[in-house]
Amino acid sequence: MTPAVSAADLAPTAYAWQIRATGLKVRAGRKRMAVDGLDLSLGTGVHGLLGPNGAGKTTLIRALATVLHPAGGTLELLGEPVGGGGEYRALRRRIGYLPQEFGYYKRFTVREFVEYMAWLKEVPKRDIPAAVQRAVERVGLADRADTRMKTLSGGMVRRVGIAQALVNDPAVLLLDEPTVGLDPAQRLRFRELLQELGTDTCVVVSTHLVEDVGAACTHVVLLAEGRLVFRGTPKELAAAGGPEHVGDSPLERGYSALLQGPGRDGGAW
Repeated sequence: MTPAVSAADLAPTAYAWQIRATGLKVRAGRKRMAVDGLDLSLGTGVHGLLGPNGAGKTTLIRALATVLHPAGGTLELLGEPVGGGGEYRALRRRIGYLPQEFGYYKRFTVREFVEYMAWLKEVPKRDIPAAVQRAVERVGLADRADTRMKTLSGGMVRRVGIAQALVNDPAVLLLDEPTVGLDPAQRLRFRELLQELGTDTCVVVSTHLVEDVGAACTHVVLLAEGRLVFRGTPKELAAAGGPEHVGDSPLERGYSALLQGPGRDGGAW
């Protein structure tokens, strides 16, 4: 696990934080406020986004990807305000996004699909071949680059999804359940990739796997009912744990204790 990053180390030159939300509200559908009054600042490093089903993780990731617009509060990405009706074309060139489910043409090869995504993200034409090659190598699919997508396993398709999120060398990388379908060896390699990326990128990983967070993330963000319950390091999450139960890890005990304990609207941050 990479060492925790201090607040001073998180501040890039041009702006204080890559992601900053103040009183952020985001709707899921027309009525439900899935993110409700969230205050959160994230900088360089790997931030594991945890929470039970319905906590607002996917809604938050979609808002950070500019797919959903804030219903209240403020959101800044890379120093730029994000709100309803804005033009985010330039901003999206600097964001990598892997949703839980992504569409693709089954007859595309891996290389063709990642090239297509690079073109959509307006990577300069002369840079696309090298960018695509680097992306597929980083996810361990260089030997499958000319294989059609329809023949790939679910885990390999997920790795292609990670490759397309990386192809534009983003400053903010948003990954929603990226390890779904990956086998244990692939998950270990993915953790190593996250640690590598987190040295100069703001990475947000939404996951239900607490141990992945402990192994690969510099910080943990825990949501419940659209609100911040905790933000800190994996070590601090483990320290918040309650009584030990057979089979539970310290991180899992901390996760459960924070969700069940008092002060859920404030947490430990």
